[in-house]
Amino acid sequence: MIPRYTRPEMASIWEPQTRFKIWFEIEAHAADALAELGTIPKEAAKTVWAKAKDASFDVARIDEIERETKHDVIAFLTHLAEIVGPEARFVHQGMTSSDVLDTCLNVQFTRAADLLLADLDKVLAALKKRALEHKMTPTIGRSHGIHAEPVTFGLKLAYAYAEFSRARERLIAARKEVATCAISGAVGTFAQIDPRVEQHVAKAMGLVPEPISTQVIPRDRHAMYFSTLGVIASSVERFAVEIRHMQRTEVLEAEEFFSEGQKGSSAMPHKRNPVLSENLTGLSRMVRAYVTPALENVVLWHERDISHSSAERMMGPDATVTLDFALVRLAGLIDKLLVYPANMQKNLDRLGGLVHSQRVLLALTQKGASREDAYKLVQRNAMPVWRGEGDFLQLLKKDADVKKYLTDAEIEEQFDLGYHFKHVDTIFKRVFGES
Repeated sequence: MIPRYTRPEMASIWEPQTRFKIWFEIEAHAADALAELGTIPKEAAKTVWAKAKDASFDVARIDEIERETKHDVIAFLTHLAEIVGPEARFVHQGMTSSDVLDTCLNVQFTRAADLLLADLDKVLAALKKRALEHKMTPTIGRSHGIHAEPVTFGLKLAYAYAEFSRARERLIAARKEVATCAISGAVGTFAQIDPRVEQHVAKAMGLVPEPISTQVIPRDRHAMYFSTLGVIASSVERFAVEIRHMQRTEVLEAEEFFSEGQKGSSAMPHKRNPVLSENLTGLSRMVRAYVTPALENVVLWHERDISHSSAERMMGPDATVTLDFALVRLAGLIDKLLVYPANMQKNLDRLGGLVHSQRVLLALTQKGASREDAYKLVQRNAMPVWRGEGDFLQLLKKDADVKKYLTDAEIEEQFDLGYHFKHVDTIFKRVFGES
C-alpha cells in the first residue's frame, strides 16, 4: 500500500492489528462452539474472551516469535497464550491454519467490498447529478475518434452511470461469493472438529459455511472477486480517458477543476493538465494487474499448498486500497468537472454540417434513390467540406442530382440538431427510472 493512494478507512482493514483481532474472534467463537459441544470446558472459552477480547496484540512480539517458528498462525497462538494463560491450550482444537487465514481473508474482503460499494454510490450520485444537469447539452459523438453524429453530454454521463450501476451489482455478487467460512480442519474432512463449529463461527463473523473446503477455501471465489475489481477499474479508466480526450486543447469540451494555486507544469506556467484522469488510468492498470495472479491462484496442489499465499498478501490490500482511492477520486472529478457547452457547439459546427450526412442519405432513399446512389451523392458533396472547401448544406442545394429527389426545404429539414435528441428522455428513463 502506497500512502499517496491510500485512504485510512480501507487501510485499516488490512493492518496487522485488525488481522490479529479477526484471528482472535475466529478462534474465540470456535472455542464457544467447542464448549457448547462439550469438547472443551465452558470456563476455558469464557476465559479466552475475558482475557483477550479487549487486548491490543503486540505485533512486534508476534513478529519476534514468527522469526523463530517460521509460522505466522503459530506465532499468533503463542502470543495469545501469553495473554490468556493455561486455558489457551483449548484454543485451535481440531483446527488448521487455513481455517483461520482463509476465514479472516474473506472477512476482510467483505469489509473491503462494503467500502467499495459506498464508493460506487458516490460515483453514481455524481454522475446522475451531472447527467441531469447536461441532459440536453449538445455535443458531438465520435467513432474512431472522428466526428460522427450529435449526442448530448448528459448521454455520455448516462452511459457511465449505467456502467457503474452494473459494476455495483457485480460487486454485490462478488461479495456474496467470497463471504464464506471454513473451519473444517486438516484436508477439510472435519475429522478433528464438528461441522457445527464452522456453522457457529460463520454466523458470528457474518459469513456462510463453505459447502466443501479442501483445507482451503476454493480460490475460484477469490478469482471472481478480483476479476470484478478489474472490470470496475476498466470502467474507471474508460471514463477517465473520455475526460482526457475532452480536455485536449483542440477539443476543450470539458476539463478537470483547476484549483487556486495549482500548478500544471514545472516548466510551462500556462499548463492545465488532466492529472486526475491520467492518475486514474494508472491506478486502473494496477488493479487489473492483480486479476491474472488471482486466476492463477485457483490452481493449487491436491488439498492445499501455499503458492497462493504470498500473492494474496499483496493482492488483497493493494487492489482494494487502490480501487477505493480511485473511485473516491473519480467521484470528486465528476462532481467538480468543468463543462464548456459553447466549445461543444463550436466543435459540432466544425465540419460544416457533415454530422447530418446520414439524415440526408436516408431522406434520399425515402424519395426513391437507391442506397448506393444516395451514398455516392452524399459523399460527393461531403468530401469537399471535409477538405474545407465549402458548406455541406449549400453544396447539397446546388447539386442537381440531389435536387431531383429533395427540395431546398427538405434538405434543410435534415439539418435539425434537435432531431437527434428526440429519444433522450426515453434513454434517461431507462437509465435513471421515472425520477
